[in-house]
Amino acid sequence: MQILPVPTGLLKKGDNLARILSESMTFGDGDILAVSSKAVATAEGAAIDLAKIAVTPEAEQWAKRCGRSAAFRQAILDETKRLNGIVLSGCKTAMLTELHPQGMEGSLLAPNAGLDQSNIAEGSAIGWPHDPVTSVHALRTQLQKRTGKRIAVLLTDSCCRPRRWGVTAFALVVSGFDPLSSQIGKKDLFGNTLTMTQEAVADQLATAANAVMGNANQSVPAALIREHGIPLSGFAGWVPGIAKEEDLFAGAF
Repeated sequence: MQILPVPTGLLKKGDNLARILSESMTFGDGDILAVSSKAVATAEGAAIDLAKIAVTPEAEQWAKRCGRSAAFRQAILDETKRLNGIVLSGCKTAMLTELHPQGMEGSLLAPNAGLDQSNIAEGSAIGWPHDPVTSVHALRTQLQKRTGKRIAVLLTDSCCRPRRWGVTAFALVVSGFDPLSSQIGKKDLFGNTLTMTQEAVADQLATAANAVMGNANQSVPAALIREHGIPLSGFAGWVPGIAKEEDLFAGAF
């Protein structure tokens, strides 16, 4: 499998992301494009001006507990509400939120409701596109029209894992391939039948892509994945989550 970084200039509101990406890399049939959710949100003008945020006492308390400004913490509370979520807990640097975006099966855990203050102008915060499913579908359609190639797109964001240091990545939305691959019923090396294994294909690709995209000043908002052996399909939507009662980590928070 090849994972090719797609460098761009500094992205800004109003940029034609499909044009920029197609001019930055030559696409081939079957390629999967992993693109940062922050890059898409930036081009769509989804940045939040923290100076315009009305701060509540709850946000003041979260700022004391988790750091950053009360305006940033209020933006997280507002975004959590927009995504039908709740704040589960917090540490000295972040709030842990459980989100249930419209149209998503189950829920997902995300630090700070997906908001960040990196790779955005001072005084602002940036999160996910307002409608990630529509954004990814539109980006894929535009790229296929520009390149003449059949491709797939996945929207990525950085994340942490329970009890582990370091940032990996996960896939929020996929268009063009199945995000999960069930191994249930298959045999292992010793003939045992697998009973619970599902390969998190989209999340694995997101983390692989993140290895060349980076999270600092690399200016590589996307990566092209090819020779991956993953069949393209008609799937388009949020990567499914699971019910809380089925989650191995449910009792840890």
